[in-house]
Amino acid sequence: MTGSEAPPSFRLAYVPGVTPTKWVRIWHERLPAVPLTLVPVSAAEAADVLRARSVDAGFVRLPIDRTDLSAIPLYAEATVVVVPKDHVVAAVDEVSPGDLADEIVLHPLDDTLEWEERPGLAAKERPATTADAIELVAAGVGVLVVPQSLARLHHRKDLTYRTVMDAPESRVALSWPEDETTDLVEQFIGIVRGRTVNSSRGPQAPAQPQAKRPDAGGARKKPAAGKSAGRGGRAGSGTAKAKGRGKPRRRS
Repeated sequence: MTGSEAPPSFRLAYVPGVTPTKWVRIWHERLPAVPLTLVPVSAAEAADVLRARSVDAGFVRLPIDRTDLSAIPLYAEATVVVVPKDHVVAAVDEVSPGDLADEIVLHPLDDTLEWEERPGLAAKERPATTADAIELVAAGVGVLVVPQSLARLHHRKDLTYRTVMDAPESRVALSWPEDETTDLVEQFIGIVRGRTVNSSRGPQAPAQPQAKRPDAGGARKKPAAGKSAGRGGRAGSGTAKAKGRGKPRRRS
């Protein structure tokens, strides 16, 4: 490395609700010489940050504009409705979109859920962010339908959430510029996909020598139980049979 070259590093973006802690820990264990920097971004700006090469890769919420980007879907989240603790919905374990028909359902500008038909009644104005919508729920203005991780992220003691059945799910993916699939990006893809250090994409472990068979190399086999080790053995079952084949028959 010359004096003008920067040391290797890795910048990882992540959207609200995604917790990259486990993957970052594994990165530090496997590549301790390569620092990893976390860059929080909003769901709306994640794709532009990746295209601008401001980060090497990022966790995003689908769908995004995939122009010039590669993406690997990782998992889907359950959808929940956030309500005050004294709300009637809090008395049940789950609801359907139809159960929210008479509720004002807030629709923040950073919402990533794709509905064919949104449940409930629309508010007069859309909150700018999910955090703003949470404050409105606490004030009794309406309820909020979000991915479960966002409900946990914005947890408040006076609010709770319940699962919404038959609702669209939020999908989380790992994305990066498609022409920048570097060795470090490949390393991180392997970590996220659960590859071990000795997997096909990583360093190979040395082959273990095969154990020799007991009879290899001219070694003598161990005698089977009940058989003589030699020809003249006294305890061999074959010898015993030869000497005595039963009582002689009496002549009449």
